[in-house]
Amino acid sequence: MTPVPELLADPDDPRLEPYTRMRERDLVGRAGRFIVEGEVTLRLLLSRRSRFRAESILLAPERWPGLAAEIAAAAEPPPVFGASKAVMSAVTGFPIHRGVLAVGLRGPEPGAADLVPPPPAPALVVGLAGLTNHDNVGAAFRNAAAFGADAVLLDGASCDPLYRKSIRVSAGAALIQPFARLPEGQDWLRLAETLDLQPLAFSPGATETLDTLDVPARALLILGTEGPGLDAATLARSRPIRIPMAAGFDSLNVATAAGVALYTIAHGQGRLGRT
Repeated sequence: MTPVPELLADPDDPRLEPYTRMRERDLVGRAGRFIVEGEVTLRLLLSRRSRFRAESILLAPERWPGLAAEIAAAAEPPPVFGASKAVMSAVTGFPIHRGVLAVGLRGPEPGAADLVPPPPAPALVVGLAGLTNHDNVGAAFRNAAAFGADAVLLDGASCDPLYRKSIRVSAGAALIQPFARLPEGQDWLRLAETLDLQPLAFSPGATETLDTLDVPARALLILGTEGPGLDAATLARSRPIRIPMAAGFDSLNVATAAGVALYTIAHGQGRLGRT
């Protein structure tokens, strides 16, 4: 049965509480919830490709006709609330233009070993070390999804890929790309050994270049934050790789570097063009 939006006119309606003060509350997590904005990301949240489910949806009335069928087709159609954009803006604390919001539920967190194909199968894993910029994390997820990475792993210092800006920048990839946190007390190199992955640490100071790389069948691409980059211990215990660039410049945005590296590894592993 197709859920029909229940129109709400009061910004203080308790049913809208999960949407309130989004900017502040997203920064510290939302008791197992996260916020999705926009039609593209909502469609991905509702799709069977997402491991997450929607707790509720909040729409401007004019957006309902274009999304009704997709909401009804969801495995577990959530409650749908309707509100004017003025009410939505009053609830969230900032201007709402798209008129499409949803609250997602995180559910159980998988472990790294649950996501990486066991040997001898090929594997392509992205490791984000200390990435605290939501734009970079979102863009890295978008690249990981585009080039068929099996998983993205994040250390404890990296920001939340389910922060609403990360989801938006990822074009919804954060909702469908498998990811997990690095297990507490385990570093990248021990993880690579446990999962039988070859650790490739990207650094502009490396001697070996990406264009000469003999692509490994099972790779862990470790990317550090811009500026400091990866720590010396990680670089010393892994295989440092750099992306060759024009003379006189050696800096790439970390998400751009991830895209270049992922394309090269994915192509070498024969991943591209698979259906």
